[in-house]
Amino acid sequence: MMPSANHRTTLFRQARSAKGSLRRALEEELVLGHLDIAETAAKGYAGAGRDLEDLKQVARMGLLKAVRGFDPERGTDFPAYAVPTVTGELKRYLRDNCWVVRPPRRLQELRTVAAKAIPELAQRLGREPSLAELGGELGEDPQLVGEALNCQSSLRPESLEAAQDGRTLADSLGGADHRLDRAEELLMLRGAIRELAPREQLLLYYRYFEEESQQRVGERVGMTQMQVSRALARILVRLQRRLLGEPEGVPVRRLRTA
Repeated sequence: MMPSANHRTTLFRQARSAKGSLRRALEEELVLGHLDIAETAAKGYAGAGRDLEDLKQVARMGLLKAVRGFDPERGTDFPAYAVPTVTGELKRYLRDNCWVVRPPRRLQELRTVAAKAIPELAQRLGREPSLAELGGELGEDPQLVGEALNCQSSLRPESLEAAQDGRTLADSLGGADHRLDRAEELLMLRGAIRELAPREQLLLYYRYFEEESQQRVGERVGMTQMQVSRALARILVRLQRRLLGEPEGVPVRRLRTA
């Protein structure tokens, strides 16, 4: 229960002159008597990505700061002094702790103002306001207001496992392209083929790129089918040695499909 104005003034005077545990007890009594200020302020800043209990704790710390800084001799009403102190603590907390990717401070503050103005403007218009209408209400550039509202994603980015239309965001990400695993081998193979004689390159081209039979390849280059077969075997062995980095005298392993 909030103490009366006279009792409150007396408590503040006693707290300012007291020391040690007595002062802490008086400050605690003043905080408990004005918790509604902290509760109201915390609820005003609650929203997606913001834990209300955390905000209440920050607001209470701001209230304690206001209690310790208030001077009743100046004649100011304590709630009028406490509210900006508490909201200031909440703003600092949100600016410093609640952003995963921190936007400019100007956008953070504009987002808070816009979020509060949208329900009021929607009630007057009978519908959701456009960015142009919201910008006019706030006296800000609609594009800037849009950027500020988009800061919501910086508070708590959507999980990759969040389902949308039956698919998660992770499902839309590119997977591993296993063709890249062979990119280096293909580059080495190209270099090895360039080291072959023009006739040998032609045999490979007809047989493996045009996919012609050994008989047809022989007819094209003036060789028998047997000669083509043996020539291709020798060429493939040389290419394999080149890819494996083996000298000519080492027995070859089983040929791999290029």
